[in-house]
Amino acid sequence: MDYTFERLLPVLAIRNSVIFPGLALPLRVGRKKSIAAIEQAQKEGSWILTVSQKPDSLSPPKNGNGSPEAKIDDLYRIGTLGKIEKIRGNSDDGYQIIVRGLARFKVTQYQETDGVIFAQAEQYKDLHDVEPKTEEALLESLKGTAQAILALVPSDTDQLAELVRGIDDPVYLTNLCASNLEIPLAKKQELLEMVSIKNRALTLLELMQTQKDALEVQSDIREKLSHRLGKTQREAILREQLRTIREELGEGEEAGSNDDYRKRIDDAKMPAEVKKTALEELKRLESLGSSSPETHVIRNYLELLCSMPWEKGSSESEIDLEAARKSLNEDHYGLDRIKKRIIEHLAVMKLKKGARGSILLFVGPPGVGKTSLGQSIAKALGRKFVRGSLGGVRDDAEIRGHRRTYIGAMPGRIIQGIKRAGENNPVFMLDEIDKLARSFQGDPGSALLEVLDPEQNHTFLDHYLDVPFDLSKVFFIATANTLDSIPGPLLDRMEVIDLSGYTTAEKLHIAKNHLIPKQLAEYGLETSQLEIGDETLLRMITHYTRESGVRDLQRKIAALCRASTEKVLAKAAVLPVKMTSSDLEEVLGLERFTPEVAERIVPPGVVTGLAWTPQGGEILFIEASLMPGSGKLILTGQLGDVMKESAQIALSLVRSRLSSLIPDGFAGSGGANGGSVFDRQDVHIHVPAGAIPKDGPSAGIALFTTLASLFTGRSVHSKLAMTGEITLRGAVMPVGGIKEKVIGAHRAGIDHIILSRRNQKDLRDVPEEVKSQIRFDFVDSAAEVLKLALGLDMEIALPLMHSTVVTHPGSSPAVA
Repeated sequence: MDYTFERLLPVLAIRNSVIFPGLALPLRVGRKKSIAAIEQAQKEGSWILTVSQKPDSLSPPKNGNGSPEAKIDDLYRIGTLGKIEKIRGNSDDGYQIIVRGLARFKVTQYQETDGVIFAQAEQYKDLHDVEPKTEEALLESLKGTAQAILALVPSDTDQLAELVRGIDDPVYLTNLCASNLEIPLAKKQELLEMVSIKNRALTLLELMQTQKDALEVQSDIREKLSHRLGKTQREAILREQLRTIREELGEGEEAGSNDDYRKRIDDAKMPAEVKKTALEELKRLESLGSSSPETHVIRNYLELLCSMPWEKGSSESEIDLEAARKSLNEDHYGLDRIKKRIIEHLAVMKLKKGARGSILLFVGPPGVGKTSLGQSIAKALGRKFVRGSLGGVRDDAEIRGHRRTYIGAMPGRIIQGIKRAGENNPVFMLDEIDKLARSFQGDPGSALLEVLDPEQNHTFLDHYLDVPFDLSKVFFIATANTLDSIPGPLLDRMEVIDLSGYTTAEKLHIAKNHLIPKQLAEYGLETSQLEIGDETLLRMITHYTRESGVRDLQRKIAALCRASTEKVLAKAAVLPVKMTSSDLEEVLGLERFTPEVAERIVPPGVVTGLAWTPQGGEILFIEASLMPGSGKLILTGQLGDVMKESAQIALSLVRSRLSSLIPDGFAGSGGANGGSVFDRQDVHIHVPAGAIPKDGPSAGIALFTTLASLFTGRSVHSKLAMTGEITLRGAVMPVGGIKEKVIGAHRAGIDHIILSRRNQKDLRDVPEEVKSQIRFDFVDSAAEVLKLALGLDMEIALPLMHSTVVTHPGSSPAVA
């Protein structure tokens, strides 16, 4: 039939499919342009031109929202004229339609109007270029191949095969086969565009033969798999019958494995209560068939019970305290307090056999050797070392295990670690205990309370193990960077040992005796091939790293080793290759740090304070500035509430005590504007590194001195630093983190520090080489701070004329 249209036809863009003439195809229409095209076709007698969309235009949009709208450039030029036979739905939710293809059409021009793609098209008629005999032969070949393919398809295809047998029209048969053949969209479009019936039939036969060959291979695989599964099922039925027969004869096939479990239970030396539980589970296993899903669960449980070291500990050889001390000194430099604590524990073990394990908490910045120290302790004790990382753990089942009723249940990390060690008294390191997280799944920190409590852990109950296990012999070592995030009850169960940062001299010693040999071995170098002098190491420590530990220093040494490998391999190399200070900039880049703080010019209103961070001690600068205003206090630098209060106290103290010391040019009782300098000026306090949160009361005296320096116009020496809390009455209170702060100040080039007198005892932990290079002054009041920092004399007590007398009935007057 011929079709001619003078008007433009609405175009329906089809994805992943091609409609052939003579065939109906159900479609779901949801895109805006497609919905508009359907509605336009409904107005024009349901005639619509269906055109396939090119495969390379079908990728989803970048935002991932819905399907991409068709564009004119995305459409082929050959399509099918169709008529909508059925339609259901609406424009909001989309339409479900059935379109019947009627004839091939060739598009001569596309255009888009009001969101609808239209096309000027003409019929693209078939070319009957085949002789009757050839046509009959092609028809029979197509029918035979199609029926062979349908026979290989696993689904029911009888009706479709009957339809193929009854077709005598080669045009309709080629369209039917092309529509149902599983080939790419581009191939289907190629068949649609072929007008020659002969070429279309021959191309289709080739594609169908390829499909037939693939289906034959798949059918062969399915048949073999089905045969194998049938054989397996048959064997399973026979085995079950055989098991039943043997059970009747008292010769169950499980007898051998069950006897093996019974022997392992006897050899495991379990406590009586645990052994009773194991035998009960074994009895359950014997009563279950091998096909029961519980068999696997019980077997896993018995394997765990038999593998646990109930009485097996490390060999109780005679403890050599001197050998242990030597081993600790070889592995770590410094850390005398920790080494002393370990030697004390060994001495107790030597005096009292079977002593309880210790529970220690190493707290310190990254890179100071907390984890490696645990390995050295295990080596000194002659025990196995087990490490469990707790960073990010948010489920208490990670600690206590899952109940066996859950699919895939496992014991917790503690029991798994003990099982791996094969001993009931290993050194167990709980790494990053300060990074535990809470969630709706539970609180792992609370689960650790039982593990780390010496009064409870001798009967530790894992949910999976479900019987008590004695953890009292385990030497637990936890590590953390800070104590702030560790719950109080958990912290109370551990002996806290602080590992502060290393001094420059300690880092030099560690680099020469530990880091350099390790990196030389890592990169295949000999000590005779590379030489890094002390001056080079010191330059790296002071100008390329600023850390409490030695992790970054190790990376820098590794970079030097890598850079030297090419020189070592050079034919004209002069060994050893010497790395000097002049080579550092070429290998490591520009110097990152300038430790000479004393070279800076410090104006009035700038004071150096000391801060504690999880990475160690640091210096910080407190800056203040005056500007015309109304007496407001402006605070910047991401300060916490406590630090803001310290700034307010410092300003109140300056206003109440320093009025008489402020120069006339600054102060004044009135003048044209009236009021004092405090009423006519705004004070702005800033602590640099504004992206880093800062809090705590330890900057109190530094804030006070900053304001005093600003108002009096006197500068504080650039190499003077201070830390301490200040009260409203001018008292200087002690603060924490003194050791880390002092080491950090020494690293930054400070040579004079002011501390609270009550912090004097904390200097015992500071290395002697640091204390010998710093002058310490201890104060009790703000007046002493100003005397040392600014050379000012300030009245300690308020003048009596500013006091208020409060009298209570029956009591003597009190000054408030």
